[in-house]
Amino acid sequence: MTDVNLPVILFAAFIAAGSPGPATLAIAGTSMSSGRRAGLALASGVTTGSFIWSVSAAFGLGAVMAANAWMFEVARYIGAAYLMWLALKAARSAWYGNKLTTNPLPLTTPCRAYAKGLALHLTNPKAILFFGALYAIGIPIGTPPAALITVIVAVGIQSLIMFHLYAVIFSSAPMASAYARAKRWFEGFFALAFGAIAIKVLTAKIG
Repeated sequence: MTDVNLPVILFAAFIAAGSPGPATLAIAGTSMSSGRRAGLALASGVTTGSFIWSVSAAFGLGAVMAANAWMFEVARYIGAAYLMWLALKAARSAWYGNKLTTNPLPLTTPCRAYAKGLALHLTNPKAILFFGALYAIGIPIGTPPAALITVIVAVGIQSLIMFHLYAVIFSSAPMASAYARAKRWFEGFFALAFGAIAIKVLTAKIG
């Protein structure tokens, strides 16, 4: 591991996981509105997606996708469409407010929350770029498989802790109480945030 810059890799991954984005927004919103169990399930889905992109980038998928720009374009449009759908869903909740309680939507189950988290990360074209750059900078060519696996596991564990910690924090009693008092404002914020990220994904220059 002497040639692998693990501290730099972990620090970069820490900044990426801690920065506001669709995953952190979804974890926060789900944890506050549907409880800790759903929030942890969504965080697990995000962690799984992160692990998949990490393994893929470590073993060369990033280079393959970089050589085939159409793959990024497909991921871009799918990801933007999914984010826009989340924005519209949040906007509907904000618009109707308590009126939805007369005909409530099904509560988010752990399985649905997990699938939502996984879809968020697998349709994020920035994720493969991030992990591709991460391994390109922190891991030299010819790194032994054992060292590569160590990095993958370390990044995965750090992501798991961070994303699940978000779920625990935002599902706490004070946060849940704040959400209950200002549900429409929270949902309006999530609608604007998801919409802005979707537009950013569509307009960003990838490559």
